[in-house]
Amino acid sequence: MSRILARLAAFNFLVLLSAFAVGWLSRWRGSLSHADDPTYLVHFLLGLFAVLVTLGVHCLIFIYFLGTGRWVKEVALAYRLPDAPLPRLTRDLKRRTFPLALAAMLTSIAAAAAGAAAKRQEWPWGIHASLAAATLLVNLWTYGVEYRNVSINAGIIDEVMREVDRIRAEHGLP
Repeated sequence: MSRILARLAAFNFLVLLSAFAVGWLSRWRGSLSHADDPTYLVHFLLGLFAVLVTLGVHCLIFIYFLGTGRWVKEVALAYRLPDAPLPRLTRDLKRRTFPLALAAMLTSIAAAAAGAAAKRQEWPWGIHASLAAATLLVNLWTYGVEYRNVSINAGIIDEVMREVDRIRAEHGLP
């Protein structure tokens, strides 16, 4: 999962960065007020795609931790493994990851909403630009934390499997 996450995070960050750069280009060219200049439309579509990918990747992390945490809990109960350290650590990793992932998703949504408000001239464009910059930073930080926690969690799953194999061998089970 860590390799998949690394690739998805890199792709997502590149799309976010592209939307950010095209947004500045659109602002510089004044393309919002020029119907013949497609730069604003490219920014809009890139931004929309970037937000959807951001939501998808962070939701994937939610699902991963929910699923693997449940699996570790069920295996620990079935094989009478102690709660500490493995099942507890999976819960702790989930609790450390979820708030940041949620913040990354909400920042992305806020940037998109501010962009819509800026287009309608209800909010200054600077709010949208600031939230877009915050989206880049928050997502970059969050992906680092998610990658570290997914890697640790993969080690926990391996350790649980080793413990299960040991217990099964002690009882003469295949």
